[in-house]
Amino acid sequence: MERLPPVAPADEIDLYVRTYTSLLRSTGAVRVRAFEEAHAYSASSLHAGALSPEIDVAAFAYAAARLPAEMIGVTRLYLGQSHELFEAAGLTVRDWAPVRARGRRRPTRFDGRDALAVFIASASDIDDLVPIVTAYQIEWNKIHRRLASHELSGSEDVAAALQLDPDQVATLVAALGRDRFMAALAAMRARECDLSIVMLSASYSQYQRAAQRWWSGVEPKYLRAERPRRPPVYFVSSNTHAIANLWGGYALSNQAAIVEYAERVNPEGLRDELRAALASGNASRVSGFLYYLLRGFIHDDATGARVAQVRAFEAAIGLEHVTEPGHVDVDAQLIELSKLDPARIDPRLRVPGVERLVGSDARIINIDYPLGMSAYHLLSRLGQGVGELRGVYIMGKAATLNGRVGDVSLSSVVFDEHTRNTFLFDNAIKARDVSKYLEHGSVFDNQSALTVRSAFLQNTRYMGAFYRDGYTVLEMEAGPFLSAAYELVSPTRVRSNEIVSLAGRTPFEFGLLHYASDTPYSRRKELLSKSLSYFGVDSTYACAIAIVRRILELEVARLR
Repeated sequence: MERLPPVAPADEIDLYVRTYTSLLRSTGAVRVRAFEEAHAYSASSLHAGALSPEIDVAAFAYAAARLPAEMIGVTRLYLGQSHELFEAAGLTVRDWAPVRARGRRRPTRFDGRDALAVFIASASDIDDLVPIVTAYQIEWNKIHRRLASHELSGSEDVAAALQLDPDQVATLVAALGRDRFMAALAAMRARECDLSIVMLSASYSQYQRAAQRWWSGVEPKYLRAERPRRPPVYFVSSNTHAIANLWGGYALSNQAAIVEYAERVNPEGLRDELRAALASGNASRVSGFLYYLLRGFIHDDATGARVAQVRAFEAAIGLEHVTEPGHVDVDAQLIELSKLDPARIDPRLRVPGVERLVGSDARIINIDYPLGMSAYHLLSRLGQGVGELRGVYIMGKAATLNGRVGDVSLSSVVFDEHTRNTFLFDNAIKARDVSKYLEHGSVFDNQSALTVRSAFLQNTRYMGAFYRDGYTVLEMEAGPFLSAAYELVSPTRVRSNEIVSLAGRTPFEFGLLHYASDTPYSRRKELLSKSLSYFGVDSTYACAIAIVRRILELEVARLR
């Protein structure tokens, strides 16, 4: 039975989007305070305290984690799509210092004084960035008003001055950085935050050009002179560690060195849990720890030798990394199925007949999570550049309205806010494919997902309306990916406000998996500002195993 489109977005959210969209058409600087009223009255679930005089520490921490540390000194942000646009505006951003945020991979440059240049890859970057910056300014100014009448001689004065409890102060310290905490507070005490944004002339074609630059960085690795034709491809959007660890086998082959590192450093206090896992003899538990600890183990070596060693180890079995192809911050990995080594891979990937893959000409192209509409542009461009597309598999984080952090949801219906379309499709991944590899959470299939424009652009009334219509998964990329998939098999562009069925219409299968990182209906709101950390390894790797096994099973079947 076809699903009807859900209700329209809450009026408050719609007004907020219209406000910043219309104001940013201006060719001059727009002060962020122009967005504050619409932002506050949108009643965002992520910024529940926007109208309160009390400091909303969780909202500030969420925003600060998605902005670079240099934001403390910034007064103006420039948003643009390419170096050429910045330079046309007189901004020599090639000479500015690249800076990064912990919670976003958006390319950003700092002029060393008070200006930040932000490269946007799609309209979703605007939907994401504007509410983040607005929440940051609102909460900064609350902190400023509290600190204005206090002299801070040390961190012990902060709780009293800001009227926060110890847990809230700890969250603030984590948001601003322990080493920079007192200096950041001094800057916040000294002045109000009065940010402005300059939107350089944006165009749809510039987004397409960015996608072309990205593909131009990937294509040489995919298409080599010795290949007679473009190889068939299984496309995956996940992360850059799960499939590499499962396929590459470095962590499993170097268990002793990684355990020694954990015993010596005790990263995140996991040493005792690792010891318990080793004593249990549970290979899955042990491998989860090894995969999680590998990143710290690699970066513990300041010379970079370990990174090179891992890359060489993986390249020997057909796995190549492409970092920031075309200067677009969405890394890619290319895997040649014929070079798989059954002795090295994670034992859970050893499907019957895996030795037949030596005769395969197929590739896996795995990309790091894109943000929102950039997913549409990248899959569209990749689909034009590869040979036969045999599968599209999307793994991502989501908020769940009916589950817990660490659960996995498999949807077969997606409502996309960008196009107002309801997509129907057969999900290639079933609950049984994931549950056997999941130790702590639960798996729910036959779910319905809502692709939102931004994490901030939702409130309780808005989510409640969708929940009553059966939508239980809130995420940001499924709709754009499905729009691209539709256009890869249709002679027309995707339309809007329609029910779009892809069931049986694509020559490739489509898999959609989300692991829950937030629970916005939970009373434990602090989850919104925390990462999954080690706990997330369980659900992340269960999803990745299900995807890779599905690809291997399909390819083995083709080779029989």
